[in-house]
This record gives sequence, structure tokens and C-alpha cells, in this order.
Amino acid sequence: MEPIRKHDKRNLESMPYGALGIVPVVGCEEMGKEIDYYLTRWRAERQRENRHNPAFNDYQRSSYIVNCDLPRFGTGEGKGVLPQSVRGMDLYILVDVVNFSKTYKMFGLQNHMSPDDHYANLKRVIAAAGGKARRITVIMPYLYESRQQARSQRESLDCAIALQELVRMGVDNIITFDAHDPRVQNAIPLNGFDTIQPVYQFIKGLLRNVPDLRIDAQHMLVISPDEGGMKRAVYVANMLNLDMGMFYKRRDYTKIVNGEHPVLAHEFLGSSVEDKDVIIVDDMISSGNSIIDIATKLKERKARRVFLFSTFGLFTSGLDKLDKAYEDGIIDKILTTNLIYQSPELLKRPWYVSCDMGKYLAYIIDTLNHDSSISDLLDPYTKTWKFIANYNRSQQSGGKFRLPPRK
Repeated sequence: MEPIRKHDKRNLESMPYGALGIVPVVGCEEMGKEIDYYLTRWRAERQRENRHNPAFNDYQRSSYIVNCDLPRFGTGEGKGVLPQSVRGMDLYILVDVVNFSKTYKMFGLQNHMSPDDHYANLKRVIAAAGGKARRITVIMPYLYESRQQARSQRESLDCAIALQELVRMGVDNIITFDAHDPRVQNAIPLNGFDTIQPVYQFIKGLLRNVPDLRIDAQHMLVISPDEGGMKRAVYVANMLNLDMGMFYKRRDYTKIVNGEHPVLAHEFLGSSVEDKDVIIVDDMISSGNSIIDIATKLKERKARRVFLFSTFGLFTSGLDKLDKAYEDGIIDKILTTNLIYQSPELLKRPWYVSCDMGKYLAYIIDTLNHDSSISDLLDPYTKTWKFIANYNRSQQSGGKFRLPPRK
């Protein structure tokens, strides 16, 4: 966690919507603690003149965490319990549906929690609140079943069904990051749904860990790994004023392997990458095979260095392939967020950079609790270029790169 600075807190003058409560579901405890760390310190210095105003009752507390218990029976069945009252609270429920490190016992056997288990726990917490909370916001960084967001044949529409189910249970807003296909929000058109791009955190992480970047169209290029990620790559390219290219997947539509048509090859569309640093932008790394294939093709085209921005590092097939790709000089850095579980082994890898999102989530929660706009948080263009300008100045002066002051 970064230290608290005087310029960190936001100037929020409006009254809070309700007493703030943060509910970290099993698997999100660390992120909940980090968010609580920032909120307790910001609010300790804010609204002192309103401390006797009933609207600011419980505004300054030693902790905003609302604990939840999720015990299991011997059969594996569970229930949700909230030990304290949440009546009139503005609740923010955090859930990491892909945290496979959490386990429970069923018939004496140790089981790792699946996304279905985490989603069921989320519903248990909402049900335990029993309609007593004033407003419920679910913060689900990796959107449950987001890869099954569209129907191409006789198959289920899991993500849309889950969103509708949450809304029927009383959820007012859903906040996610880099949804695989943001159009899934059309399933709940009358409710709040925000999908956020952590571009600023990626750029900050890259500049902090790579000392000799030249951020211009002559020395850097942004790449989309497939046609589905074009919008994501265009956004990053526009943020950095860079050109972009794209790979498209040539698939074998006569076969289905692990639920999808196998990729035969990745074909490239775009300008020359020779002697350029390349940023590949994707929403998630699953097995890592596609990324390694794309990075290999970029190196064959004489790209200088290959960096990867990916919101979610799932690494479902382990880290060995990526270790070898790094040793072979195919991949230089992989940057993902800490919005989902990161294994201790991953955090030790020399090619890996973790982009912390705790303070950013604290900003979002703090602002929403005051019923204020988060538009400036969702569009970090000015903030990004201030950071880049400071980086460029440090490069020119030969000094050590320092973070720019925040207002």
C-alpha cells in the first residue's frame, strides 16, 4: 500500500447517501483491508465541521468493514450470516469469482472454490442483508461468466442471467473491470453498470519498471491480439498517441476443443514493428498460449521489446511456459492488476509487474457514497499525460524517476 499523502483525498462536499459499509466476500479480504486503510484515513481529516450533523452519522469510523460469515455444512452446502446490522447502509460488496486458492470441505474432502461457489456466496451475502440496506453496489472486478456473454447456438447465456438475477435480488449498481464484452449490460438496461479500464495503472506500472521507454509513434506501437479486443487497444493507443496494429485468429470451425474452435494461426495487420517497443493489450491471460504465439510472431518481425497489459492474469496452465518465453527473450514484462488473486509464485517472477488497484477502488467507493460523479476517475487522460511528462523530464535530465504530485 502506498503512503497517505495530503493531496490524496478528494474534495467531496455533498452528503453521504448512507452510512458506508464494505463487505469483502471470502477471497477479497486483502483488497477490503487496503480499501479500508485509505477510507479511514481520508475521512478522519474530512467533514470535521459536520460531525454533529445527523446526515454524517457514523461518517468517521475506525473501520468500514462489515464482516460476513459464510459457514459450510458437511455436505458442502452453505449460508450467509451478517453479524452486525446493515439497516440504512450504503453497502459495497467485493467479490473475486476466480480466487481458486480458497477451499472448503465436502464429505471430508478438500475442494477449491469455483466461480460458481463465489457467485453463490455473493448471493448469500445479499440475501443475508434481507433488504435492510439502503443501497447495494456489487464490485465484481472479473465479471462472472463474462466469457459466456453471447449465444451462437443452442447454449446458455450465463452472464446475462447472472446480472438479471442480481438485480432481482436488490442490487442497484454493478461495477466491473474490462468486461469481456461490455454489451452484456444490455441485459439490465435500467440499472447501473460500469466497466472500467485500468489504463492509467498499467502505464504507471510500465514507466516505474522500464527506465528507457520512448513514448512516441516512431518508437512504440500498440497491438490488439484479436479483433474482439480492438476497442480496448484503440483506447490505449489514443491515450498514448500511438499507432496500433492487430492480429486476427484463423480458426478451425470444423472442430470444438475445450468449448471453442481451435486457433490455427494468428495473422497480423498493421505497420512495421521493427525496432519498436510493442504493447499488447488484452482483457485476460488464460493459458498464455495465444500471447506467447503473438509475441513470438512480433519478435520474428524484429520488434525490440514486447510488453503485455492484461487486466486479469488467470494463468490457468501455470507459469512454466511464460518463464521459458521470458528466458528466450520473447516477452519482457507482463503487467496485470491485483483485482483478482495472485499466487505467491507469480509475484516472485522477474517478468511480472503487479498494478495495485486498492487506492483507485477506494476513490470510487468514497465518491459514490457521496452520490458524486466518477467521470473524472473513469477518464484518466490528463492524469496519464502528467505522469508521462514527468517520466520524460527525468529521462532527459538523467535523474531518477519520481511520481508527479497529485492535486
